[in-house]
Amino acid sequence: ISPLFGDLEGLPPIHMQSAEEDTILSDAVRLEARAREAGVAIEHRRQGHLWHDFQSQAGLIGAADEAIDAAGEAISRCWHGSAEGPRVAIIGSGFGGIALALRLQRAGIEEFTIFERGTEVGGTWSVNTYPGAACDIPAHVYSLANEPNPDWSRAYVGQEEIHAYLKGIAERHGLLSHIRFGAEIARADFDEGAGLWRVETMMGETHEAEVLVSACGQLSRPSVPAIAGMESFGGAMFHSAEWAHDVDLTGKRVAVIGTGASAIQLVPELAELAGDLRVFQRSAPYVVPRMEFSYPAPVRWAFRKVPALRRLHRLFLWSVIEFFGLGFGRSQAPLWPLKRGHRKQLAEQVPDGALREALSPKDEIGCKRVLISNDYYPSFNRPNVELETTLIREIGEGGVVTIDGTEHPADAIIWGTGFKANEFLTPMRLFGRGGLELNEAWSEGARAYFGMTIADFPNLFLMYGPNTNQASGSIIHVLESQANYILDAVQALRRRGGGTIELRPEAGEEFEREMQSRLADSVWTGCQNWYVDERGRNSNNWPGISSEYRRRTRRLDPAHYVVTSPARVREPVA
Repeated sequence: ISPLFGDLEGLPPIHMQSAEEDTILSDAVRLEARAREAGVAIEHRRQGHLWHDFQSQAGLIGAADEAIDAAGEAISRCWHGSAEGPRVAIIGSGFGGIALALRLQRAGIEEFTIFERGTEVGGTWSVNTYPGAACDIPAHVYSLANEPNPDWSRAYVGQEEIHAYLKGIAERHGLLSHIRFGAEIARADFDEGAGLWRVETMMGETHEAEVLVSACGQLSRPSVPAIAGMESFGGAMFHSAEWAHDVDLTGKRVAVIGTGASAIQLVPELAELAGDLRVFQRSAPYVVPRMEFSYPAPVRWAFRKVPALRRLHRLFLWSVIEFFGLGFGRSQAPLWPLKRGHRKQLAEQVPDGALREALSPKDEIGCKRVLISNDYYPSFNRPNVELETTLIREIGEGGVVTIDGTEHPADAIIWGTGFKANEFLTPMRLFGRGGLELNEAWSEGARAYFGMTIADFPNLFLMYGPNTNQASGSIIHVLESQANYILDAVQALRRRGGGTIELRPEAGEEFEREMQSRLADSVWTGCQNWYVDERGRNSNNWPGISSEYRRRTRRLDPAHYVVTSPARVREPVA
């Protein structure tokens, strides 16, 4: 007997779940239409690229767990009435903001607003549009587990493909109506009496929300070193993350300063375009071969029709990356294959001995970010490309001046100098309990419990916050873990009809001691890098692998938090 053929009028609210590969998906779509025609409230939760009865796999796949949770929430809303709030304000529409929005939506929570300073969805993938911009993690791992894309064109996809993936998710799930574009947050103040956050945009607009989530990440603010004479340069000058597409570099003299992740993608592209390309290197990075391959049409078809194949492929890639992640602690043995690959590639691709020596790293592998490329080293064999290892003294009107007094003429200077990774929320200002400013709370360095919560800042959550950067692995896995964790907190508040949830100081202090103790034995202490600040403190990296992070954040631990009820009586989280 099918409800498609019955009288639907007068039915209570319906919560229906289906999957894109469900054999009766068309019936579900028809039922949704009939219910709406009959005036019945219906919530149709569609899951991409799964099969009929996927919920029976609860405990094995995350989508099934989420589906069961969503069904429970729907029953609870129907039985007890739909409690309002808490309202959630999310800053940023990159992977983190999108992951959290989807998680809230799937739990039946629609009272959320995403504040995006740009004009498009995508975060870093909407603004980093320099030539050669691509992900250095395999695409089938660098994607949301519950939003798989069987049609990735190749192992390491470019910026445009990733950006299109995120825009597609936002459009498919109706997230665009939740996003305020062109809204950069200037400050946020916690109102203890009302138990909510008041956020103010750079344009002076104010908004209120009970829960505030920063999904800005660590790599959203370009870093440009303060070098004397920059204002005197007569040509074009810009950071790789702020690419000036109106500047034609064809046949021009171009200086690239920096040899980080963006620079090694950019240099091969510029080598074919510029008349003269000079790359200024302070220290040589480890560049290992990129295991590049495309996915032919038959493989993409198989990934669409047999989702288990795609999941196995993703699991294989993820397992390899997790293995390498074990090499950043006390023992670097798991990184030996990468070190051998680097040496072999450098020897084969750079025949000139002096140049090869200049491109050889002097630090231990892993101390700085390990980079992947097959065409970076060959770029320096071209007659129009030169590596410059002498330190820079100043920028002159006509180019770059090194400490030996040599002026290197340039028509354009491109900064490939990374991001202000240690300035997590800059320039935004946050004020918590008692008017405490976050910058003051972080006067000795940024810290947060599992990178998410901070004592004296109720109902504030960070995504990709302190000590969550993955040395080897997909940050997406961490962001999904954080989205689940934040949802736990939101639902705890929802069950109580409001209030606040706040980290106990002793929990944060214990976690901080653990992080710094483990990081002291890591490979990152052996060189100058962007992970370690001027105090020698690492506030960026997670000392383990992503599966450990997932395990330890699977559920919010009530013992580490206190809650303020709407009546403002502090009590433990039940």
